[in-house]
Amino acid sequence: MLDVVGLVLVVLLLLAAVVGPWIAPHDPYRADPTSSLLPPGREHLLGTDDAGRDVLSRLLVGARSTLLAAVGVVVASTFVGAVVAAVAASAPRWLDEAIMRVVDIFLAFPSIVLALGIAAALGPSLTSVVVAMVVAMWPATARLVRAVMRQTTSSQYVEAARLTGMSQRRLMSRHVLPNSFDSVYVQLGLDISGAIVLIAGLAFLGVGAAPPSADWGSMVAQGREYVTTAWWVALFPGLAITLAAVGFALLGDTLRVRLDPTVVRA
Repeated sequence: MLDVVGLVLVVLLLLAAVVGPWIAPHDPYRADPTSSLLPPGREHLLGTDDAGRDVLSRLLVGARSTLLAAVGVVVASTFVGAVVAAVAASAPRWLDEAIMRVVDIFLAFPSIVLALGIAAALGPSLTSVVVAMVVAMWPATARLVRAVMRQTTSSQYVEAARLTGMSQRRLMSRHVLPNSFDSVYVQLGLDISGAIVLIAGLAFLGVGAAPPSADWGSMVAQGREYVTTAWWVALFPGLAITLAAVGFALLGDTLRVRLDPTVVRA
C-alpha cells in the first residue's frame, strides 16, 4: 500500500513539474497589492500571498525548479561519490586510506551546516544551493559505494575473473561497478527526498533562489510572518515539501525491498 502511495506522490510531482507552468491559473510572478492575503476561494483556490500572487500558481511553477534542483544535486553528488569510490577501490591501500579519511572529514560536518556555509559564501541563488549541496552530499555516496565495492571485490566471481588475468581497470568496469549500484539505486530515492528538504531549508534561511522566484522554501519563509493571520501562505508550500519528500522516501524504500534479496516482504 505504501509503495503505491509513494509512486502516486512522485507521479503527481513529476506531472506538476512538467505541465505546472501551463496549467497555472494565474501569473505566479504578477504582484497585485489589492488582492494580498486573500483566503482560499473560488478565484484563488489556495489563496494569495502578501504581494497578491496566487499561491497555487507559484506552487505549480516552483515544482519544476525544486525537482530539477533536487535531481541535479543527487545525480551530480552520486557521480562524484562513485568516481571517488572507484578510484579509492582500485588505488593502492595507502591512497585508499588517504581518500577515505578525506571523506570522513567531510562527513564530520552536518550537511545543512556545510551547505549553508558554502551557499552563503557563493551568494544567494539556486546555482549556489546546488553546488553547495553537491559538496555536502557526495561524501556519503562515496562512503556507501566504497563499502559495497569492498564486498563486491571479495566475491568469488570477481576473484575468478582476477585469476584469469583480467586487468584492474577492466575488472572494475565489467564486474565491480555494475554489481555495486543496486544500493545506489535504492539510495537515490532517499537522497532526492533529503535534497528536497535541504533545498527548502536553505531557501528558508535566505540563501536559496532570489525573489521573486517561486521556491517552496522561500514561500514558507515568506509566510511565517502570517501564520496566525494568513495560515495558507506557509501551510500549502510546507505541505508540498512534505508530500514530495515522503513520496521519494517511500519510493526509495520500495526499491530497497525489491532489489535487496535479504529484505522479507510483508
